Amino acid sequence: MNLVIVESPAKAKTIEKYLGKEFEVLASYGHVRDLVPKEGAVDTEHGFEMKYQVIERNEKHVQAIAKKLKNADALYLATDPDREGEAISWHLYELLKKRRQIGKRPVYRVVFNEITKNAVQDAVANPRELSVDLVNAQQARRALDYLVGFNLSPLLWKKIRRGLSAGRVQSPALRLICERENEIEAFVSREYWSVDADVAKPDAAKEHKPFSAKLVELGGEKVEQFSIVNGEQAADAEKRIADAAQGKLHVDQVERKQRKRNPAPPFITSTLQQEAARKLGFTAQRTMRVAQQLYEGVDLGGEAVGLITYMRTDSVNLAQEALDEIRAYVTERYDSRHLPDKVRLFKTKSKNAQEAHEAVRPTSIFREPKAVRAHLSSEQFRLYELVWKRTLACQMAHALINQVAIVLSAGGPDAPEGIRFRATGSTVAEPGFMRVYLEGRDDSKQAEDDEERMLPALEEGELVDLLAIRPEQHFTEPPPRYSEASLVKALEEFGIGRPSTYASIISTLQDREYVTLDNKRFMPSDVGRVVNKFLTAHFTSYVDYDFTARLEDSLDAVSRGEGDWIPVLEQFWKAFKERVDYTQENVQRSEVTQEAIDEKCPECGGQLSKRLGRNGLFIGCTNYPECSYTRDLHQDGDAAAKEPEIVEGRTCPDCGSPLEIKRGRYGKFIGCSGYPKCRHIEPLEKPEDTGVACPKCNKGSLQKKRSRRGKVFYSCSTYPKCDYAVWNEPLAQPCPQCSWPVLTLKVTKSKGAQFACPQKECGYVAAADESLLEGQGDAPGGQPKSKEQEAAAAEV
Repeated sequence: MNLVIVESPAKAKTIEKYLGKEFEVLASYGHVRDLVPKEGAVDTEHGFEMKYQVIERNEKHVQAIAKKLKNADALYLATDPDREGEAISWHLYELLKKRRQIGKRPVYRVVFNEITKNAVQDAVANPRELSVDLVNAQQARRALDYLVGFNLSPLLWKKIRRGLSAGRVQSPALRLICERENEIEAFVSREYWSVDADVAKPDAAKEHKPFSAKLVELGGEKVEQFSIVNGEQAADAEKRIADAAQGKLHVDQVERKQRKRNPAPPFITSTLQQEAARKLGFTAQRTMRVAQQLYEGVDLGGEAVGLITYMRTDSVNLAQEALDEIRAYVTERYDSRHLPDKVRLFKTKSKNAQEAHEAVRPTSIFREPKAVRAHLSSEQFRLYELVWKRTLACQMAHALINQVAIVLSAGGPDAPEGIRFRATGSTVAEPGFMRVYLEGRDDSKQAEDDEERMLPALEEGELVDLLAIRPEQHFTEPPPRYSEASLVKALEEFGIGRPSTYASIISTLQDREYVTLDNKRFMPSDVGRVVNKFLTAHFTSYVDYDFTARLEDSLDAVSRGEGDWIPVLEQFWKAFKERVDYTQENVQRSEVTQEAIDEKCPECGGQLSKRLGRNGLFIGCTNYPECSYTRDLHQDGDAAAKEPEIVEGRTCPDCGSPLEIKRGRYGKFIGCSGYPKCRHIEPLEKPEDTGVACPKCNKGSLQKKRSRRGKVFYSCSTYPKCDYAVWNEPLAQPCPQCSWPVLTLKVTKSKGAQFACPQKECGYVAAADESLLEGQGDAPGGQPKSKEQEAAAAEV
């Protein structure tokens, strides 16, 4: 018997069917060893020696492997075909060797890019040795991450607040988001006007639709974005055009041309994450989780089959057999006209793409999405269809686009007024690959218009009817905040991290509450801003994009055998440690958490500063604790001195006194003016009602609210009389197991969307339709504490 080791049980189950009775396949359940979680795990004084220990939760899996190994003839290490997979195999080998459990058995390393019968059997028949270069590159990365985390994080605790962390790649990523927010806040909008003409070809039968043309020349001068900057100028332009045109525009020029449009290359990790975010609304983490499932194998009616190739890759190459299969499929399903004359090859940008041999593609293009849909979950089907279509399209013929540009003038080409308009249109002459797939775009406002726009057949010298002149006011807009797709793209462009780490970078920033999502766009939190300011001020080079990219390139060179890992660590560590020690001794906490503003305290005349408190930034007096004056960050000094704002037309339901808009630790709220005799409070904004009746009191309904930490929860509208609350979205459906009147929609990273009974003693859980996931985040289970609920209800 031969023992084969993979990472996951799902992968083990698929592979075992391919190898037969002579092989037994076990899972390591991911990494088996990691650095000891304390200072000194990387010994910087003795050649960066690394001290590892077994990950406690995986000890039982290591023991199971050792037990099976006793009766095995050989050990095959078949973890993933990248440096992470290589490291897992190496750690397991070193651990078993240290425990003297390998003996004289041969140990082989096998790698395959897809989990299909041929690929797996071929890999086992042609094993190799463990790659020392890949292992060393991974060790260097782990050492760097440890050294940064174990030295910077305690510094953040001391200089800012406890519980914070800094990372080698998460910190430059945070800087990206903070700098974009600074650009947005510093942006000054400018007014400008465009002038369009609605025109139509004279047509008694009204067969031709009107079309619009844009003003491009006025008074013989080119019209640019800021040529017309106010309503008066726009009105003047409108009058000049109307006077010159007299209801007609002259066709000066008609330009027709045909252009080719080529398909996008097949997916690599980053483009898969971007496109899944754009088209499916998936987070990077969700994309990788579902892709892992498709790679490891799905049961297709009694047979487990890997549906896509390995999803962590920088390469846009496709294997020759895959290319042959795609061309055969296109010929069979369409015809040879939809094939390019020869195979289309794409250039890989990454220097290190040899780590993975192929792009992300279906293991067989003949396995159409509709044929396997019944065996896939909704999210598995949608991602598989995306990969399938992109792969098919990349080897189809280019599309042909007919483009037309028409120049029209008021009074003809020789008119002294010099007023010209331009209209453009395009039609798809031959769709080619566009029959199957069209790449998405991050910001639709700046995207090309992919929809066809027809213009009537016009010839030079014709006159067209001027139906209307439309001046329109516009204002320049700041750059958009990063979406998940555009952030992944920026990380890739700046060389921050590697494709396999993008999902964890984004997840870490959210878990640390350094950033929040607003309309699927990333905003830095107050804490995130302070951490970024501290790091950019005192650790400038370590959050510098070029420095980060150069370090990644050095590590990639190690993985290719072009350099040694110890010099990389030595070069980094010396300067970094000096900077940590200097900051520890010379930077005061007040310098980091306070920023003086140009304003004096209205109570004591002292200096006011922007300060970081437990709940974010606020304005406070530097003479604290002698002076306790504070106010909200976004409230100006004059407003702070005013009397509380009275809520018009409302009185306190408890004592009849006027209600006021007040400000507390957690922002604005409505409170009774009779405080402290009357303590009535309520949120400033009315909570969103779900329409689901409270199952506890049967009097109120469950409302969507936020805790003081910003977490969404649902509680009874009659609170505090009824304190019933749940974290997950309530549904007006009785539990089929215990008949409790309400079910909840629970969403987790590992299991997706599920119907769950909120009664702990019941425990009912069932798979939910994945369409319910849209717009949902991963929600924690359990019940909110009553004081959390009280704070959220009062918004104080």
